[in-house]
Amino acid sequence: MFWQSNKFMKTIDLALSGGLLCTGIITGILAIASPAHAATPKKVLVVTTTTGFRHSSIPTAEKILALLGQESGAFTVEYARVEPNDPQFKGSDGKPDKDKVEEAIKTVLAEKMSPAALKTYDAVIFANTTGDLPLPDKEAFIEWVKSGGGFVGMHAAGDTFHHFAPYLDMVGAEFKKHEAQVEVDPINQDSQCPACRHLPENWKVFDEIYQFQNFDRTKVHGLLTLDKHPNNKTPGDYPISWCKQYGKGRVFYTSLGHREDVWDPNAPDRKNPKEVAEAYQKHILEGIKWAVGLEKWNVKPQKSQE
Repeated sequence: MFWQSNKFMKTIDLALSGGLLCTGIITGILAIASPAHAATPKKVLVVTTTTGFRHSSIPTAEKILALLGQESGAFTVEYARVEPNDPQFKGSDGKPDKDKVEEAIKTVLAEKMSPAALKTYDAVIFANTTGDLPLPDKEAFIEWVKSGGGFVGMHAAGDTFHHFAPYLDMVGAEFKKHEAQVEVDPINQDSQCPACRHLPENWKVFDEIYQFQNFDRTKVHGLLTLDKHPNNKTPGDYPISWCKQYGKGRVFYTSLGHREDVWDPNAPDRKNPKEVAEAYQKHILEGIKWAVGLEKWNVKPQKSQE
């Protein structure tokens, strides 16, 4: 094990030998080596920087995504992250210095998401990102996906780049609002898809359920959905998860993932049984494997343009 550090980032390479992954979350870039017996794994960048609301489940998401890569041997992960509460960003009042945090985010993203850096990844995951991220070249990122890259978004990835239409078009919808956390019964729209075939026809989960605008079913392949409002139960179309071809690229999105216990079966203060987190992990693992090109799916929209 060895460390490399600069002003804003630390990198750690872990040689895995079947033991448990260290669950400590570090500031910077975390590289996870794959099991020796596996084929050359794909390379994934997980972005967890935020300029809007910051979810408390982000450290849990970072841990679980690393663990999924380790256990499956399908991919390695690097993180582009800035934790605003790290001591290095503390201002004279003891609170995070906004200017320092913003500068750190720019520095991290300039390194990890430059057009040149993107060429080294098979997929980029936005795990609960929010706001308008200061990417070094937003248009180049969209073109990278369109030319064959993979994009995976969890939960607040739909609440990102509200003012950048190409991103919203790529994802397939834009966050509108949410109400109180609630138990819902998402409908399994594709029981043959690897991301859903382990799920029942109706899967119970307790989470913060997003409502979207600018969603067009004729442009996505639905995976999970609701046929009524999550809170007041008024009939309607309330998508949860979908995938789509974007040019030559592959896009997988799930709006689930607000709560820690959706991600982690060992999270405290549970509303969900551990089986929900285990099923969610399988859901996103298969989505990642498809996004990096390890699997081929039917992504034809179930609803045609009339």
